[in-house]
Amino acid sequence: MEPNVEKVSEYLRTLQGRISIVLEAEELRGRFMEDTWESPEGGGGVTRVLSEGQLFEQAAVNFSHVRGATLPQSASEQRPELAGRSFEAVGLSLIIHPRSPFIPTTHMNLRLFLASGETPVWWFGGGLDLTPYYPYREDVVSWHRQAQGACEPFGADIYPRFKRQCDEYFYLPHRGEARGVGGLLFDDLASPDFDTCFQLVRSIGEAFLPAYLPIVQRRRDHAWGERERQFQLYRRGRYVEFNLLYDRGTLFGLQAGGRTESILVSMPPQATWRYDWHPQPESREAELADYLKPQEWLG
Repeated sequence: MEPNVEKVSEYLRTLQGRISIVLEAEELRGRFMEDTWESPEGGGGVTRVLSEGQLFEQAAVNFSHVRGATLPQSASEQRPELAGRSFEAVGLSLIIHPRSPFIPTTHMNLRLFLASGETPVWWFGGGLDLTPYYPYREDVVSWHRQAQGACEPFGADIYPRFKRQCDEYFYLPHRGEARGVGGLLFDDLASPDFDTCFQLVRSIGEAFLPAYLPIVQRRRDHAWGERERQFQLYRRGRYVEFNLLYDRGTLFGLQAGGRTESILVSMPPQATWRYDWHPQPESREAELADYLKPQEWLG
């Protein structure tokens, strides 16, 4: 079956709106600013950013639908036979950096690529992941349970496979640690057919709020001070390192002519680096290291 790009575009645009409304309802002070932009080669997008909120220090929920003459290297490196083809890409990307160190950062991306040619090629990609600073096992388990539930109707092998791919991708080799506690990651999803793949992508999109909001609501009233804030900023530095060194989505957006500000809004609004700093053994900060190792949370 041929891919219905407009159907995917409509769903992701609607999902952007629904997530924005829910996040605004949780926030006590800020509202989303909307920025509509055009791509130089065709198409464009809608960036929604909430800054300096009481609950969310920065949150972005971005929709894009762009076209280009040449598929960027970051999108074709796994499929070299498609290099040089023109393309169409539609996607939703969100990133939430909460103010409280006890609420994890989270990220979700859902996208559809269509590479033109005598035989057009399409595939879905995306996923969701969680990056805590002061982790709670209850939160990590509930996050993965929602991820598993989103995948379950499509086969018992989907969640383990997508989880493994997420663990492998969101890893900082120069630090020897994962970026967070994982979730789901998939790419080159084109089997068995378009409708089934799209249903799976929708299932993951619909799982985001039920997975994340309960964590926000459990931790939002935890008291924190300067020590916790400084540790959060220190760990955000690792987030920046991953996004600038390894993230294919960041590279694709820049190579595809997307709006730079909309791409780099995934960065935390503040971060710090400390030279050769390590937390005190057995401290609350030291606990995080035990979570930054791929493991079976639902085992």
